[in-house]
Amino acid sequence: MSKKTQEYRGFEQGPIRPPSEAYSLLIRVTRNCPWNHCTFCPVYKNRKFSLRPVEHVIQDIDTVHRYLEMIHKKAESRGRLTREDVGVLSSLVKAEEENAFYAALNWYGAGMKSVFIQDANSLIIRPPDLKEILRHLRQCFPRTERITSYARSHTIARIKDEDLNDFARAGLNRIHIGMESGSDEVLQKVRKGSTKAMHIKAGQKVKKAGMELSEYVMPGLGGQELSEIHAKETADALNQIHPDFIRLRTLAIPNSIPLFEDYQKGSFQKCNDLMMAKEILLFIESLDGITGTLKSDHILNLFQEVEGKFPEDKEYMTGILKQFLSMSPQEQCHYQVGRRLGIFRELRDTASPQRMRKVEKFCKENGITAENADAMIDELMKRFI
Repeated sequence: MSKKTQEYRGFEQGPIRPPSEAYSLLIRVTRNCPWNHCTFCPVYKNRKFSLRPVEHVIQDIDTVHRYLEMIHKKAESRGRLTREDVGVLSSLVKAEEENAFYAALNWYGAGMKSVFIQDANSLIIRPPDLKEILRHLRQCFPRTERITSYARSHTIARIKDEDLNDFARAGLNRIHIGMESGSDEVLQKVRKGSTKAMHIKAGQKVKKAGMELSEYVMPGLGGQELSEIHAKETADALNQIHPDFIRLRTLAIPNSIPLFEDYQKGSFQKCNDLMMAKEILLFIESLDGITGTLKSDHILNLFQEVEGKFPEDKEYMTGILKQFLSMSPQEQCHYQVGRRLGIFRELRDTASPQRMRKVEKFCKENGITAENADAMIDELMKRFI
């Protein structure tokens, strides 16, 4: 179906956004992923990629803006927005605009600080179209501090510098890129559709345009065979890019992804938590000369407290990993299970007798020991995919 014959189907939101965009207004510009071959990704499989007409995106923005005006007016008249007010407002909403109303309401409650452009690679649209959307967002929401988007390195590497500069001037001020790995061997195996050189080129172009850059790294993606080269090559690429943020997102292998078949056959040997800790330690130790921030803001990560700014917090971050690696197998097992159950958030939580008793009880009731913990951990992780 061509863009000209598409009918407006109402306000749309895609299935995912970065954890750091949890409080952002989600504006869907494209549907699904134009690449969609990555063997580790469970999202968008069996879904067709399409561009939304610019006029539909503009209509989404206008609808949210209209409801925000209503919400703000009601809150201003009472000094605050009550549950009763929300009920009154919701009774005035057209059925086909209900999603837009609740998007506006949630964004209002979050402070209306950021907008995230969906889906997986929205910079693939025509530059004039993206500029029009960005300008309209700024016109409707002038106090918004941040407009961000996912983008593939393959796409950014092909965008003209002048267009990237125009995006930044129009209001796009942060790009999220799924680097995953800086190793060409790993990237080829997982069908990422990018190379190390392409990642470096794209990252440097984003920085040159004056936009913040958030690069995602996937510990464990190289498996046991390529763990070391995955860590070193990824760090080397990032050392050349100097991103503002490096975000860790640990590999998990649910049954629904293509990589699961390789895992079942044994051609991909998954790293266990101990191996993963060693890999992340090597990765952080190999980061050099950068001044960005490392974030571990995903539920899949075993060490959510391994966060900090380079270079000043590097020793603190590596210290946490070294502490875990120095623990006995039983202590490591207890932390792994407690973390996946949500009983522990950080390594230091193991010092809590009350929390530790809960973990020990769970392990005893389910027969979990240091010897068989890895299989149970895999099952617990699948709950978060």
